[in-house]
Amino acid sequence: MRQRLIATIVVSVVAALVLAGLGTLLLSRLGARRYAETELRRQVEVVTESLSDEGAVGSVNDRPRLLLILRAALRLEGVGVVTLPPTGGVRGSLPDGIALSEREVAALRAGETISGGHRRLVYAGASIDRGGNRTAIVLSDRVDIVLGGTVLWFGLAALIVAAFGALVATRLAKTLTDPLRDAEAASRRIAAGDLGARVPEPPPGAHDEVADLSRSVNAMAEALERARGLEQQFLLSVSHDLRTPLTSIQGYAEALADGTAPDAARAGGVILSESRRLTRLVRDLLELARLDSRAFTFETLDVQLDDLVVACAEGFAPEAETSGVRVTVETAAARVAADPDRLAQVVANLLENALKHAEGAVLVRVAVTEGRARVSVEDDGPGIASVDLPHVFERLYVARRRPVREETGSGLGLAIVRELVVAMGGEVGAEAGETGGARLWIDLPVS
Repeated sequence: MRQRLIATIVVSVVAALVLAGLGTLLLSRLGARRYAETELRRQVEVVTESLSDEGAVGSVNDRPRLLLILRAALRLEGVGVVTLPPTGGVRGSLPDGIALSEREVAALRAGETISGGHRRLVYAGASIDRGGNRTAIVLSDRVDIVLGGTVLWFGLAALIVAAFGALVATRLAKTLTDPLRDAEAASRRIAAGDLGARVPEPPPGAHDEVADLSRSVNAMAEALERARGLEQQFLLSVSHDLRTPLTSIQGYAEALADGTAPDAARAGGVILSESRRLTRLVRDLLELARLDSRAFTFETLDVQLDDLVVACAEGFAPEAETSGVRVTVETAAARVAADPDRLAQVVANLLENALKHAEGAVLVRVAVTEGRARVSVEDDGPGIASVDLPHVFERLYVARRRPVREETGSGLGLAIVRELVVAMGGEVGAEAGETGGARLWIDLPVS
């Protein structure tokens, strides 16, 4: 690309110089021809005016020597004298290379001055009235543009300009192609698995296409690197969630099989509880897969939001009592257009997340402002780090601060919340709560 760019710029400069030179030569030739024609008209009018004086000169035809002197004095290419009888026709000789048209002959008979050109010759003519016969004087001259040293200087200037153009083209090509080469190299490293590869960051004030490309490549690399980190976090989290119940199930199952379990009923209860954990984990994974493939439908109805939230909170009352957490519900009447089952799933996931982090209290609030109904769930736990707040609803994301109670849940509930709420036309968000914990909220349009 660099060679093509340099060649294109240099060829463009050379072509511009050639066109400028040819244009200058053409304009110079036209200007010289116009000037010579104007000068010949002036001279022929002066000559005819002088020869028309009977006292000063006699018959023009009697003075061929005078015309030769006139030609030499004026430094002309040729001088011609023709007679224009009243009966028509033209007698006499014209300068070499000059031929008059019928229109020009008619103009001379009428006493007008004519002028014109043929190739490199220009001519002008005027007539004298000599007792019924008109005698025309025709002067001609050659238009030659003697360039001389001009061509040399123009060629030298053209070489200098071409060299300067090549230098500028090389510099410009380097400026344009170096970032592209860097982007290509970084892209190859990223494709090979080196997600830490970056393109040199362009200056802050640069907003051209190349700078935007560099920033886009860096943003892509950062997104891929972050996605890989999230994937690793997710695999670690899911592996932990799978390994813990499987270990318990395997241990108690072996004890039952060997007959060494001291309390068979308790062992069966543990196996049942851990198997439910595994079932819930698999269910959440399948739910996310269905949300990804859009293999789900909504039955949109007019839902009384406050009643649904109260019912969900009451469903978690036994779990909250076991954990020693007090769940408080503050509601305002609100109706939204949503799928009641999916909306109940959303509220349940928010409550489950709050119970995992709460130390003693969870506050559920329903409010309506500016045509939007908001459900917020706030706990009094350790809260969420500010760097984690924008990402808590992202799939595969694991916050730096782990919940106190990790024995239930898969860690995918909030990702499911966001997918469902956005699909129903709402929004989700996370912020710090008034008690120091976390407040997660969803917004839905009121019906």
